[in-house]
Amino acid sequence: MKQALYEPSQQQGWWTLSRNRLVTLVVLTVLAIVAFMTVGVEADWAFVLEHRGTKVLTMLVVACALGMSTVVFQTVTHNTILTPAVMGLDALYLFLQSVLVLVLGSVGVVGLGVVPKFGLEIVLMVALSVALMRWLFTGHASSLHLMLLVGMVFGILFRSMTSFVMRMIDPNEFATLQDRMFANFNTIHTELLWPSLVLLALGAAYFWRQRHMLDVLALGRDAAVNLGINYQPQVLRLLVVMCAMVAISTALVGPVTFFGLLVANMAYQWMGTRRHQWVLPAAVLWGCILLLGGQVILERVLGFNSALSVVVEFFGGLAFIYLLMRKGKQ
Repeated sequence: MKQALYEPSQQQGWWTLSRNRLVTLVVLTVLAIVAFMTVGVEADWAFVLEHRGTKVLTMLVVACALGMSTVVFQTVTHNTILTPAVMGLDALYLFLQSVLVLVLGSVGVVGLGVVPKFGLEIVLMVALSVALMRWLFTGHASSLHLMLLVGMVFGILFRSMTSFVMRMIDPNEFATLQDRMFANFNTIHTELLWPSLVLLALGAAYFWRQRHMLDVLALGRDAAVNLGINYQPQVLRLLVVMCAMVAISTALVGPVTFFGLLVANMAYQWMGTRRHQWVLPAAVLWGCILLLGGQVILERVLGFNSALSVVVEFFGGLAFIYLLMRKGKQ
């Protein structure tokens, strides 16, 4: 008989190590939350805790949505340097914002209402993504690679159309559009949090339920099919939920292109495994640590000299360049 790949003692040690690493991230997340909620409080505690609590929930939504969706997207595409932004969702969001300002004007956009506008953005972004994926997954053997290519083309198209629309907007109303072109963690509409939390909980629960199936998909298409996975319908469902979670985050705070790439690769390196029962929560926790810890540093150390989204995008872009160079050497 062949000896087992891992002895029971080795399996137990590996599980304990992974658990300890995850517990460390939990502790760091709790410390980041406590620091964000308490450091520099000089006004009424009730008001400050309510105001900062809203920010904490928003950052948790963004960390969970982008962290989990990026890990799932990289598993499906078998590439750790791709992000859901490849599908053009960020570019579509900017195009929608520019069209709304052009057609309705800044006053009309405000009059549209926060919740209806939020729902409209999510529906349009998810609908376009689903239509694209259903079209590409019907009758194409290598549709996943074609989908990525078409997604990149659509991203370029939407960015070009956004630039064209911005030239037609009244200069006095351009400031309204400019505020929506970058992620903003400071101006948050509290009425959007509960719908976002409900939708996010449904998506996160689905991803967590499919964690073992994701481990099989990570082996590749042929291996997954041989192991009994109904590949195309399963991947399509995962991508639809992924697009919905990215749409929630983007509509809530704005586009954040490289954040998911950064936290997903930090989760891979920290956990030392690709098993999704460890990587999915690790990506979410790293996202919380970066957003909350970064906001504390910017608020208390730098005094809001920089926007958090700009800093995150800067380090995420560096991580993207590093991964590209390392993959090129391999």
